Amino acid sequence: MRKIVLASASPRRKELLEQCGIRPEIIASDIEERFSNNHTPEEISMSLAFQKAMDVSKRIEEGLVIGADTVVILDDEILGKPLNEEEAFSMLRKLSGKCHQVITGFSIIDTEGTERFVDYETTDVYFRILSDQEISDYVSTGECNDKAGAYGIQGKGALLVERIEGCYFNVMGLPISKLNHSLKRFFSTSL
Repeated sequence: MRKIVLASASPRRKELLEQCGIRPEIIASDIEERFSNNHTPEEISMSLAFQKAMDVSKRIEEGLVIGADTVVILDDEILGKPLNEEEAFSMLRKLSGKCHQVITGFSIIDTEGTERFVDYETTDVYFRILSDQEISDYVSTGECNDKAGAYGIQGKGALLVERIEGCYFNVMGLPISKLNHSLKRFFSTSL
């Protein structure tokens, strides 16, 4: 199998790939995550994923580079990673009792050829109604740090979620099934 490089320091993304039998080399991207509000959330997530993969692909000679970026959308507002506990609390209060979308853009770049691929996945996530105490308790776990929308569904954040419609792994940060299907263009076999 060809070398696969994950352009992310996310332990969740690495874990998901390993769960499928891939032992990726990890080279985190150095790009600054900037985007214009003139683009759709799908375009933003795909653009950032491509930029991350392109940044890392310039640093290696061979292999496939996978970049990914996850955004959380509530009523057309992008909820990024909270800067502090107050911002995390505010985001979670906004999400309480509502449906939001988690969009993960991903990109695959073949450093040995010209093949490049970009796509995205969307999942609807429904939060139950949360009390301020529940939000404070969750924020105090520190689990919301460095996570778009201030929660991680794979940990205690699962207790905030009433249900989802779509790919669970997408909410974790990598839509594994869709990624697997997309990788087929680079391999004679899938993951």
